[in-house]
Amino acid sequence: MNQATVIDPSQPPPALLATPRQRRDAAPQQAPFWSIDPALTFLNHGSYGALPREAMAFQTSLRQRMEQDPVRFYKADLEGLLDGMREDLAGFINCRAADLAPLPNATVALCTILANTRLEAGDEILITDHEYQSLVNELERVAARTGAVIVRAKTPFPVGDAGLVVERFMAGVTPRTRLAFISHVTSCTSLVLPVAAIVREFNRLGIDICVDGAHAPGQIPVDVRALAPTYYVGSGHKWLCGPKGTGFLYVRADKQRGFRPLQLSSRANKVRPERALYLRDFDYQGTDDYSGILTLPVSIKAVGGLMEGGWPALLRRNHETVLSARAMLARMLGDRITAVTAPAEMVGTMTSVILPEPGPRAAAMPTRYDDPLQDALLERHGVVAPVWRFGEANLRVLRISAQHYNTPAQYERLGAALAEELDNEQR
Repeated sequence: MNQATVIDPSQPPPALLATPRQRRDAAPQQAPFWSIDPALTFLNHGSYGALPREAMAFQTSLRQRMEQDPVRFYKADLEGLLDGMREDLAGFINCRAADLAPLPNATVALCTILANTRLEAGDEILITDHEYQSLVNELERVAARTGAVIVRAKTPFPVGDAGLVVERFMAGVTPRTRLAFISHVTSCTSLVLPVAAIVREFNRLGIDICVDGAHAPGQIPVDVRALAPTYYVGSGHKWLCGPKGTGFLYVRADKQRGFRPLQLSSRANKVRPERALYLRDFDYQGTDDYSGILTLPVSIKAVGGLMEGGWPALLRRNHETVLSARAMLARMLGDRITAVTAPAEMVGTMTSVILPEPGPRAAAMPTRYDDPLQDALLERHGVVAPVWRFGEANLRVLRISAQHYNTPAQYERLGAALAEELDNEQR
């Protein structure tokens, strides 16, 4: 972690002083790295991530420090702590620290971009038809208020060629296009989209574009400086394994003048010539628990220490694991599912497979989660994996994630459970 973010006054517990390797080699009675219930076959890291115990302890120490002297924490210390966090995060995704705004999650970041975009009747906002529903919901509200038009570029699924994604997306650009959003990694369909080529074209055309990286940092390499989008949105709680309620927004330097948060705090009117308004606005947005975002560098460092070779080695391992998992599902379930829905280069550390439709009786069953099959996998097999619906064809999709704690045996357990439950659905 960057030296500027080290917390000294509260004296963190001794466990925080150990490196991840020292913890791994410690006595068996030491707490495990993750807090996930060992009784679960947890194949859904992509939804909410998983917080390392080291980060959990660090966040607790921050909260203790805050409660010992809350006035000092909020009025004197917070700004410097956030600067340290920005430096660490900027180093991980390769951008200027001064361009980062901490926010509770990617959804708030997307809404903040829309709130800072002047739209008029007839202006077009371009997206793919794979975008996350929270963005679509907000776009529909904005369109109803402004008269702007949402244009959806149809992206095939399954997809066999990244070039086709670029072609379809750019075909949606018209003289009325004012803003575009595109996922770096899609949520439901788990596609790594060719955003570099698309951003390059938008920069050439002079049209603002936001890359929604909610699933990207920690799943695939991210280089914001090389990508050079107008905006980049990221989650801290997913693949970076930070606390829940952590996210960030990158705003290109030329767009920061007049770019404000959704709410202005009591400090918004204070004159601070030595500090950019963009930083001051997003430093403090009212009394809130900032311990989560301040803990993010601890999570990044801890997870990066899980393997020799750090994050690059972990990303390779997780990518290879998920490709092996889908090959295993294809062998176990054959043509009952569509296991290969994208080429390997469009897969990060998640993949989505297309499932058959249930029989009429199974389809009518009440469900606690998103699909009765998801309930059955959990209740009868202890397997956690989301089952969703996607697109105009209403495809039934199961998504699996691969993180350091996942093993081949867990995917084999999923395959056996799927075979049994898909048979049950047809009875």
